[in-house]
Amino acid sequence: MTITATPTAGKTLLSPTDHSLILIDFQSQMAFATKSIAPELLRNNAALVANAAAGFNVPTILTTVAEKSFSGPMFAEITDAFPGQKLLDRTSMNTWEDAGVIEEVNRIGKERLVFAGLWTSVCIVGPVLSAIDQGFEVYVITDASGDISQEAHERAVERMIQAGARPITSLQYLLELQRDWARSDTYDLTTGIARKWGGAYGLGITYAKAMFDASEGSH
Repeated sequence: MTITATPTAGKTLLSPTDHSLILIDFQSQMAFATKSIAPELLRNNAALVANAAAGFNVPTILTTVAEKSFSGPMFAEITDAFPGQKLLDRTSMNTWEDAGVIEEVNRIGKERLVFAGLWTSVCIVGPVLSAIDQGFEVYVITDASGDISQEAHERAVERMIQAGARPITSLQYLLELQRDWARSDTYDLTTGIARKWGGAYGLGITYAKAMFDASEGSH
């Protein structure tokens, strides 16, 4: 049987309208003990993800644990991207066991979910495995999540992959939402986010624009 290729995207690729994003426990107390990723890189990647989601109008849930009594506020890099949005504070380590969060998941109504947060082995494993058990399709942004050790982070990611979760990275998330440089409505948004939080890739965009007025997709 001959397979005929077509110029269409694969079904597992993310688009701005096919999923919701859940950002969990990006809080100072959780960050203090996170050792699998440098704190400045973690904050940078969290900002990239949050601004990508906000810019592409991805429905996003922001949730914290014991914000006022123990864990502290959510990273400003995230909340600044969603001004005025209510944070859903919990007592449960497993976000999926919080009725308020699940009510919001059901209200949004997306069967594809993307997760990131602290710590990978607790705050992310719990809801990811629970969501998969209930039939949701799940992605995890692994470089916008962290844990108390590299071992803890890696074992958690492996466990989620074994259950069916798909791992992605922060920059991959942004570029997958854009996907085609001919999409002019979001070109400046995407390259602007990449310039600010995209590391060496962002520097390359800045250099190409400044030195040669160059851009992808003839923009």
